[in-house]
Amino acid sequence: MTPRASLLITLLLTGGLALSTLGHADDAALVARSLVSRGDLGRVQNVLARARRGEKVVVSVIGGSITQGAKASKPELNYGSLIAKWWRETFPQAQVEFVNAGIGATGSNYAALRARRDLLSKQPDFVVVEFGVNDPNTQQAAETYEGLLRQILKQPQQPAAVLMFMMHRNGGNAQEWQSKVGAHYALPMVSFRDALWPEIEAGRIPWEDVEADEVHPNDRGHAYAAQFVTALLEDAGTREHGNAGATATTLPAALLTDRYEHTALFEAGALQPVTNEGWTYEAGHGWDARWQSSQPGNVVEFEVEGTAVFFMEWHIRGPMGKARVQVDDQPPLVIDAWFDQTWGGYRLTRELARDLPPGRHRVRVELLAEKNANSEGHEFRIMGLGAAGTAE
Repeated sequence: MTPRASLLITLLLTGGLALSTLGHADDAALVARSLVSRGDLGRVQNVLARARRGEKVVVSVIGGSITQGAKASKPELNYGSLIAKWWRETFPQAQVEFVNAGIGATGSNYAALRARRDLLSKQPDFVVVEFGVNDPNTQQAAETYEGLLRQILKQPQQPAAVLMFMMHRNGGNAQEWQSKVGAHYALPMVSFRDALWPEIEAGRIPWEDVEADEVHPNDRGHAYAAQFVTALLEDAGTREHGNAGATATTLPAALLTDRYEHTALFEAGALQPVTNEGWTYEAGHGWDARWQSSQPGNVVEFEVEGTAVFFMEWHIRGPMGKARVQVDDQPPLVIDAWFDQTWGGYRLTRELARDLPPGRHRVRVELLAEKNANSEGHEFRIMGLGAAGTAE
């Protein structure tokens, strides 16, 4: 029995999935269809060789709520944990460490800002990157995605990166633009959407068999996602070694831009106002630390350095207000923090300005008297700022 088959059967027996339903689609056909590109397998094969020698291997995933493990019935049944399980079972002599750098409701823009803190500081050897449903299918989003990938690939331990493309209920995702970036760097890519959407569209697999809601996979969906990655790993292990001589300095020139390869993140606790009229710092639980105000007319200003500036605010269905946000003398943006959904709050990361001259730039936030008609208050929370195009 292959490790992949063993993994699925173990999941079925321990995760509450019905063994009799496994045959509703040809697994081999799904796996074959999931492969977008093998790319250059050299880095993957290097990591596999290290694991065979019994060395330490850091297996990691970075993405949104799917990667974080949303809707898996137990943490050990999310796709990242299942991939780590494959490494441990396939290479029992190796020391396999697992790092889950998924954060719900965030895209590759925030990931490019936080990669150093949440991922690269752990010195990953193998990384699955999953932002196919959290990123829009646009060039601008692909630019931050490229920045994240360049940060990963230039690490001195030469980590292997595999790109994963999940899907929305309508079959959509950001695969078109993200796969262009992946092809430029010859990265292995697998698509949950390509594998399963034809079956769902044809009615051979009900959406509810693999998905728990509009976008998050259930246990079976997580198992499929893991299977598509581990199938690629098994395939890589049977092939002639590829680009074994690659070094961390051999990245090609950027396809779109290298601006987001060079980033800085300033969470609320690291921000020191240069001007402050009525805003207060709240430490919260750490992850929700913020500068906040509820009084219209209050102004706070910060300074950051770079050629692009990001702003992060909290959105929730509650007594939230609007703020006018401006970088230097750029056109201001009015941001509404009231959220029309009921599932909770989230951090929204947006690029305020780009193509700025190098140097320091001032970000001004003014709380407005106007608010959403459905809101009962004016509260506004600044979660942090980010910069790109920063000096090394």
